Amino acid sequence: MADPTRPARRLRPQDRERQIVQGAIAFFAEVGLDGHTRELARRLGITQPLLYRYFPSKEDLIERIYEEVYLRRWKPEWEAVIADRGLPCIERFRRFEGDYQRVIHDYAWLRIFVSAGMKGYDLPRRYLGMVRERVFAPLLVEMRREYALPAPDALPLGEGEFELLFGIHGALVYVGLRGLVYGLALPEDPVATREALLDSALVGLRQAHCAVVRRAVEAASPGNGAPLGSIPIEQEETHAARRPSDPPP
Repeated sequence: MADPTRPARRLRPQDRERQIVQGAIAFFAEVGLDGHTRELARRLGITQPLLYRYFPSKEDLIERIYEEVYLRRWKPEWEAVIADRGLPCIERFRRFEGDYQRVIHDYAWLRIFVSAGMKGYDLPRRYLGMVRERVFAPLLVEMRREYALPAPDALPLGEGEFELLFGIHGALVYVGLRGLVYGLALPEDPVATREALLDSALVGLRQAHCAVVRRAVEAASPGNGAPLGSIPIEQEETHAARRPSDPPP
């Protein structure tokens, strides 16, 4: 820890800003977003007025942390794999979650995210909005197409469909949360644990999705259930959940 009684070493502005941002990430990950900037400045060995010269308010600093920790780690490749019609939708979801979970399995990422939600910052709402709009909404559109379900212009995407994906997503995030946030033991191999969880969840995803859409169709047209497609859901479920490299059963 820096000695707050000594004057701060002179740094170039860009280096000082980087020092503050990296120090703030470590500080707020440890103590939560209700930590005081006075204590942060003390730990950095600078004065609070110097900190505010770079970030006029705590909210400005947190916004920069959001950019650094969350937006900079967002990969355009995630959106690209969701749009890849050369892969079944289940495999697209598998590939997205596999890489996404590796990226966010990080002490600062998870702890700041949880603290932001508890302290009323909109960081989680904004970030999960990106996940919803850039990944889950396009994936659900593609699932509707692949499973011969009504297109969204005929039947808008419903919250029940999003909940299916967020439920699986949240279970995978919990693997990191329990160790890095809650202080419980982590699995010996978190990646293998998430893969096993994902495999078990994907087995029933197509059938569950079709059932959710069927209910929405029936609700929209009482007594006039529209056909959901020519493929029997029960017969196709195992096939839909297999990896492309798996041999036929």
